[in-house]
Amino acid sequence: MYIIKVKGVAKIPDYVQLRDDKFTLLAYFRVDRPEKSLDKIGLADKYDYIMGVVNELPFGKILKLEL
Repeated sequence: MYIIKVKGVAKIPDYVQLRDDKFTLLAYFRVDRPEKSLDKIGLADKYDYIMGVVNELPFGKILKLEL
């Protein structure tokens, strides 16, 4: 799984994309509201780990997550 943090502009907030190994979009959520999206794809139990990675990840970088 891959994670990408996208910087918002003006009134558009920052977003996070979670993609599978084929780079298919699994989840797209605001940095400040990830709970519902993570729960929907079955990763609610990994919330603390994923958000820790998101908070450290620079905007525009792609990181491979090992869950």
